[in-house]
Amino acid sequence: MIVLRNDGRTFDQVRPISITYDLFGYADASILFEIGQTKVLVSAMLQSSGPHFLRGRGTGWLTAEYAMLPSATRTRTFRESSAQKRSNRSIEISRLIGRSLRSVVDLDCLGERAITVDCDVLQADGGTRSACITAASLVLNMAQSRWLQDGVIKKSFLKSSIAAISVGVVCDQLYLDISQEEDNRASVDFNFVLTELGDIVEIQGTSEKSPMSWEDFEQVKKLALSGIEQLFKVSSRAVKVLQPKKVESILF
Repeated sequence: MIVLRNDGRTFDQVRPISITYDLFGYADASILFEIGQTKVLVSAMLQSSGPHFLRGRGTGWLTAEYAMLPSATRTRTFRESSAQKRSNRSIEISRLIGRSLRSVVDLDCLGERAITVDCDVLQADGGTRSACITAASLVLNMAQSRWLQDGVIKKSFLKSSIAAISVGVVCDQLYLDISQEEDNRASVDFNFVLTELGDIVEIQGTSEKSPMSWEDFEQVKKLALSGIEQLFKVSSRAVKVLQPKKVESILF
């Protein structure tokens, strides 16, 4: 018997995905990435100089910033720029996105320049960090193609693409790509950041109510790998239909 979730998915299905390119006119590349009701706007820009701690070393840098708009959740959250203080959550997710991307970037190819990836959550319904990482990888692929074409860089800096997905256990049932409602009820919650070959970039997770056996974790890992495969099928199709500097939406 197949048990359907509240949104009609089976336990091993990723939410429907929509990708819209180049909503930011001045960014080198940008994507509106929608997965279910979660919507994130991710952009990348290349700066002419790197951070001060790398000056004179002939290498570049990549950093990421994550922020959630006040109306992204049902209850309005404060605007961090108005409060003049970033939340611990925003800082932690920004660092996660940055180090995940740096793991597959050859920084020496950038020279003494820096890539800044901005991730803004327009609407949050679970999995915002995973959505940002997946979208950011696509954005970097777009930006790299354009910088190569324009002669801004001499060779590719991306060693691999990455994607991220969540897996949760709700009422003793494994679920892939959990929504906010499912996340609120989950006793186990993991986020997997993996390469297209399935290699590990980072795994975050916890088993809140009781310890998890390695045997059960193997099932979580297997489901995550299935989800990453689904995401890369979407990503590969998206890259093929990419049009430079043209706003375009793609539904999957």
